[in-house]
Amino acid sequence: MIAFRPIEDGEVERLVELWKACDLVRPWNDARRDIDFARGKANSEILIGIEAGEIVSSILVGHDGHRGWFYYLSVAPARQGKGLGRATVSAAETWLKERGVWSVNLMIRTENAAVRDFYAALGYDMRDVIVMGKRDLDR
Repeated sequence: MIAFRPIEDGEVERLVELWKACDLVRPWNDARRDIDFARGKANSEILIGIEAGEIVSSILVGHDGHRGWFYYLSVAPARQGKGLGRATVSAAETWLKERGVWSVNLMIRTENAAVRDFYAALGYDMRDVIVMGKRDLDR
């Protein structure tokens, strides 16, 4: 049975390894910095799925005061295709609902058709928007 809860001290390196195994880490994103920034805030959290003491899934969930956002959805490669992704998204949706958030957005890399299909099967649809960004505001 899988249980979802916020990540705890001492689990960060195991989570980074999961993200690497799921090909989520990019050179321009410092995974540890992202984890530290999101953990335990009023508007964000990293939820992990634990089964038999092992981190088997995760999602960074948060909101900006208007909409919820998901990042870093991951399921251990050996466990994919067994409903853990769906359960992890559901846990994140519950986290948002508990905070009164009624709408959620997420970004998918253009080349990642499998993830696009996964979210479509969960009722998510494409939006007619352009996402723009700027890295390294501190430089």
